[in-house]
Parts: sequence; structure tokens; C-alpha cells
Amino acid sequence: MSGPFPGTIPQGFSFMAILELSAGASLAPRLWWAERAIGVALMGVGLANAAPAYADQTLMVADNGTVHCEASAKDLTRISLKDDQFASVSKVQAANPADDFQVVNESLRGDIYLSVANGFSKPSISFFGTTRKGFVYKFICAVGGSDARQVFIANADVEHPRPVGEQWPAGLSAQDASSRLIAAMYLQKPIEGFDITWRTLVPVNIDALVVQMVGQYVGASYTGKLLKITNRGAKPAVLTEDKVAPADAIAVSITNPRLAPGEATTAFIVQRSADAGGQP
Repeated sequence: MSGPFPGTIPQGFSFMAILELSAGASLAPRLWWAERAIGVALMGVGLANAAPAYADQTLMVADNGTVHCEASAKDLTRISLKDDQFASVSKVQAANPADDFQVVNESLRGDIYLSVANGFSKPSISFFGTTRKGFVYKFICAVGGSDARQVFIANADVEHPRPVGEQWPAGLSAQDASSRLIAAMYLQKPIEGFDITWRTLVPVNIDALVVQMVGQYVGASYTGKLLKITNRGAKPAVLTEDKVAPADAIAVSITNPRLAPGEATTAFIVQRSADAGGQP
């Protein structure tokens, strides 16, 4: 057998226990909605960077996010919001007038116009903008070029709203909560009050099986974990709940417990959350 755990599985050890021991090599966890918002924002930045020099910039930014844009060194830079207007702009007055910049709030459309002083030497300008819908953006704009610039901004949460999570009734038993949690994990549905993490651990070889944790739902009382298990051996493999899950698991579900050579399956494990006295 290859991998960090040679030989057979120690008595009392489950796949989940071995995976937790290997968690140090995992990728950093990312909340599913944060990943989506960041991905959208990076897509906007990528499109802007791929455009020809001095072209209009179209960016998508989440509330309280940072707008990385380009401002003209010799002409005006217009910043416009999609389906929104600027209500105010906050900036620090530079001690040296030559290093300062001006902001004009155009009242008809709610756009702002930026201009820098002659001889401006700083590589960028920064300020905060608050919109009429209550969003706040931090702006960091690189200064360069002589042509006028335009920056168009859409709010990522408005353009791609987060799905509303499933709401559970109060007073569910552990059995009912586990059933609902496993069903939600199977469908990859959000649940109100649960942080969803797609945390892919380094695969672990256990005899002929390759085991990998691919996701986690963490709530105040319960934690659900998703394992991908692949049979890399030449013979069929049978998965049992006591090998897949730790002893403190509340519920275990294995999609396909009998794996032919080359087949893979998903296992769902529910434990009590650490805050609720468990050890997920």
C-alpha cells in the first residue's frame, strides 16, 4: 500500500479519522458564496486587464469590496454605477496640493468625475464611495495616460444574488436533522445557519481505496462532511459504516457501498459540531 499510512488501518480508525490527520496538507477553506463573489470579481478584473490600453473598464464588485481601476493623469475619469448612484465620496486631503486629486459628484446621473493636479507624482489615488443603495466601495485607481477614462461598476450581490438557504423548523431531533443535512449535502443545497466549505484534502491511499474529503457543512449543532472514495484496486471493495465514519458519528450514508474496480462513491457523515460538544 502507498501513501502516508502504510499497512492496514489501525483498529478503531475510520477513513474520516485518517483524513483529519492529513488535514494539514489541505487547501485553505473557502465559503461557497465568497468563492463565487471573488470569482465574479476576478472575472471582471480579468476582462478589464485584457482590454486594450485606455479602454472603458467594466467591473463587478461586492459590497465593502475594493475597486481596482485606472484613472487618467491628464484628463477626466468618470465612474458610473449600474442601477445606482453615488451619494458621497470620502477622501483625505493631501498635504501637498500637487499630490491631491479632485472629485466632482454629478447630480443628474449620480456619477463621479476624478481629476489629478498637474505634476501629480503618486502612482495611484484612493478613496471610499458610498452609494444611494447603501453600498460602500474602496477605490484604488492607478494613475496614468493622457486620455479620458470611464469605469462602470455593477454590484456582485445584486447581479448574482446568493441563494436563500433551506430553513429548518425548530426542535428537530438529531435523526431528523441528520436526514435533512444529508439530503442537502447530496443536492449541494444551502441551509440557513450553515457555512458551506469546499475544502479538498490531499487524497489518502488506504489499501486499494483512495479517500478524499471534498466538502463540509458547519452549523451550530451539526457538522456534515462529504467524502469521495475510489476503488483503485483490481478487486471489488465493500465499504462499511464503521470504517467510513468515526465512532461519534450521528449518521452515515454511503451512496454505493459496493465498489467495482475503478468505481467511486460519495459518503456523507454527520457529527455534532464542536460548539455543541462534538469533535468534527
